[in-house]
Order: sequence, then structure tokens, then C-alpha cells
Amino acid sequence: MSKELIINAAEHETRVAFVEDGNPRELFIERPKESDITGNIYKGRVVRVLPGMQAAFVDIGLDQAAFIYVADVLNHDQEFEYLMQLLPDEGEDDLTDPDDEKRPPSLDHEFMIEDLLHEGQEIMVQVSKAPIGNKGSRITSRVSLPGRFLVLMPTTDHIGVSRRIEDEDERKRLKETLMDVRSERYGLIARTVSEGANRDKLAKEMDFLTSLWLDLQKKSDSAPVPSLLHKELNVTLRAVRDLFTHEVDKLVIDSKSGYEEILEFLDTFMPKLKTSVELYEDSEPVFDVYNLESEISRALKKKVWLKSGGYIVIEHTEAFVAIDVNTGRYVGKRSLEETILKTNLEAVKEIAYQIRLRDIGGQIIIDFIDMEKKLNRERVCNVLKEALKKDRSKTHVLPISELGLIEMTRKRTRETLNRMLCEPCFYCEGEGYLKSRRTICYNIYHDMRRESGEMMAPNITLKVHPEIAELLLGEESSLIDSLESALNKKIIVRPDVHFHLEQYEMYEMHKN
Repeated sequence: MSKELIINAAEHETRVAFVEDGNPRELFIERPKESDITGNIYKGRVVRVLPGMQAAFVDIGLDQAAFIYVADVLNHDQEFEYLMQLLPDEGEDDLTDPDDEKRPPSLDHEFMIEDLLHEGQEIMVQVSKAPIGNKGSRITSRVSLPGRFLVLMPTTDHIGVSRRIEDEDERKRLKETLMDVRSERYGLIARTVSEGANRDKLAKEMDFLTSLWLDLQKKSDSAPVPSLLHKELNVTLRAVRDLFTHEVDKLVIDSKSGYEEILEFLDTFMPKLKTSVELYEDSEPVFDVYNLESEISRALKKKVWLKSGGYIVIEHTEAFVAIDVNTGRYVGKRSLEETILKTNLEAVKEIAYQIRLRDIGGQIIIDFIDMEKKLNRERVCNVLKEALKKDRSKTHVLPISELGLIEMTRKRTRETLNRMLCEPCFYCEGEGYLKSRRTICYNIYHDMRRESGEMMAPNITLKVHPEIAELLLGEESSLIDSLESALNKKIIVRPDVHFHLEQYEMYEMHKN
């Protein structure tokens, strides 16, 4: 399986595509005016404590106050001692995130938010979830600093290894190495790319991350409130740090400055990978060469067609994402059950692909076509779980129901591709529907009957969208005739190209 990182870096926008076998699996986009703040560390001030929700709002200098739950507030005195007693008995297998960048079990049952925070209190926090929609940032005071090989968690004492490293001997070696090289009782997690890394590399990165943490603490002491203490790497270097491994065949970037920045970064952490970096200099856009633009456009559509002729529909609601599977043009060859099973199995692979590419998170409900046989339902569910294993974001899938529904969750840390690249339709205001032209004509009729009684002039001008004017003067002209007869007034229909389809105005016209 070929794996490539393709980077299109322009002044206004940087796009990074992680490509497997010619298809983009993950897409990251960063714009200077809309940069992702996940991972940034701030010095903030508590502006409101909410005991009823066991949470608080913190001003970190953004338009919206950030939100912190009690489980994400670190009590640097009592809780640290509690962790010292608790964590040695906890297994690192409890770390279930793709790179195991997960903190120890929450201790919200031990502490109340009002005991930990008060209004006006200054606090160092890290953004764990960027603002999504009209929701502010989600923050935590349990800071973690990711490096190439390690994640430093200075507020806990815990050693963990990524679950993606399956070799038990290697897991044991990494744990022992981390226990040996750390100078402070800071938490450390060995990331997936640390597999095979020698002691010197791990020690060097641990020293770098430790120094970064100490500098952050010093900076926080004198920094104003609110202020940014540490900015996460840009999208290009994050991709190199998190995705560029020996399993990736090559990295292609179309920016000379970005190319040099990557080489400098690799020179520090992974010099052997420098030979896999290519500078793209041809005139044809790099995303067009790799056929990525068409896949991005496809990922923004609500309806996605399957090769068999079936299709899936992806709908975003306020609470969850609904995905519906349909047979479409596919009629099968043998039996109905076989046709349905084949469509569902094909849909499973496309759904897993679209969820990852679109970065859909939160609650997801998938409505598969009903299958009579329990064995077939279980097969579809198992195939979905298997397809989601390649996803770096944590997912949880419940068994398929008798109605053919699967409920699942996927970890969400940022906006979906759809929200990032699109905005609600200014015409329908995000509803997805407009009133039919005939309905608009009938609404006009009822409104004129209701309001024209207050008009004393003999003539009434009705301004409408041109398409509505055409209908009122054509097929629905009887409405105007009926109104003129009932109101004993002359009605003059005037089209206005600047009007919304549903917009109309009526006003009196007095004779001179």
C-alpha cells in the first residue's frame, strides 16, 4: 500500500493531504485568518464558575470565552499527590487514543469546580478542542506537549506506549527507556513513530520538551492576562511530525520555503527521512496531478454515489450526523437480500472513507438498508469496525439494531471539512429548502386579502421576484383577477431581479 503526503502551500492557504493508494484519506487545511488553535497554550482568567454544570468559562483572549470542565482542572496540590498514589496501579492499556495522548482517568468525583476555580483566578490552559460552530473552545489545565517521538505530560506521573506498537518486547523496551531517561516525574507517552528509536533520540527529545515546559512556566509568571504562551506548529510541520513515518513513501510540497522548513525540521528529529521529501516545481497544480481536487469536491456533496449504482446521503444536524444508505440504481442479480447486503457492504467502505476524509466527529447514526438475516447484520457491523481501524481518531461502534441502524461516535477536535470550506446558503439560510413558487403565489394572495383593507388608494403595486411575476401573470393569473374583483382595486405586478425568490412587497399607488 503506497502512502504519500501531498502539500499545497500558498500564501492564503495551506492544504495537506494524506494519500493511500492514490486516494486522500485525511485532509488538513490552514488559513492565516482561520488558523486552528488546538494545542495552543494560553494564560487566561476565570470569568465565570458554573457549579450546576461543574464547569467554568475562561477568557483566553478570543472572541468567545473558553469552556473547561472540572475533570480538566488540575489541582496542583491535592490532586498531584492523589495521582502519585493512583497511577502506578493503572495500566497503560487504559490509554486508547491513536497515539495514546490521553490523560489518566478523570477525577471529577473527587473535586468540585467551585473548590478548584474562582472568578478572577489566573490559570494556564491548553486548547483541546477548537471552536466548533457557535461553541467556544474546550480547554484543559492538564497540559501536554507533543514531540516527534514522545508526548510530555508534565502534570502527571505516568509512562505509556502507543497501542499501535504491538510488539510486546518493543513496548517493554520503550517503557524501560522512558523510565530511565526522565529526570523529573513527568508523564511520558511513546508515540507510534518511536518504535525502534534509540535511547539517545528519546532522551534528546525528552530534554527538549522538558525545557519547553520550564520556559512556559517562566513565561507564564510574567505574561499579561490573557495572552498566548505557546503556539502549536503550523499545519505543514504538524503533518511532518504526526504523519511522516518510514511507512510513508514520499512527501511532496510545492513551496520552496516550505520545503526548506521541512528539511530543517527533519534534520533535527529524523534526518534519514530527508531523502523522501520532494520539491514539486511543475506548472500544473500539485493537487490536480494527484487528482485530489475532484475528491475534495466529492467530499462536500450531500449525496455520494457508489460504484454499484447505490448511494449514501450524509446529513449534518445540530445534535448528530445522519448517514442513509440506498440501493439507488442497483437492482442486483439474484435475491433482494443479496442485493441489500452487497449495497450495505459497499456503503460501509465508502462511509468509513468519507467520515475520515470529512473529519466527521461526535455522534453518528448510520441507517443501513434493512437486512432480514442476523448474520448479515453482524457482518456489516464487523466490516465497519474493521474499516475504521485505520482511522487515527478514536471511534466507538454499537451493534447494529433490528431496524438496521448503527450508532457510533468519533472523537471530534475541530471543524468538519464541510463547515471549514462551506457556509450556510444565504438564500435558504441553511434550511436546504425554499417554498415552491406556487406556494409563494398563494401566500401573496392570502397576505393581500389580509392587509389590503388598510390601503385606500385605487391601485396596489406588487413587487416580486421575476419568476413569481411570470407565474402570477401566467398560470396563476386567476389569483390576480380574484384579488382585483374582491378588493375592487387594480393590482400592478412588477418584477425585481434583486428580490429573493420568497420576497415580495406591496404598496399603494395614488393617482396624480
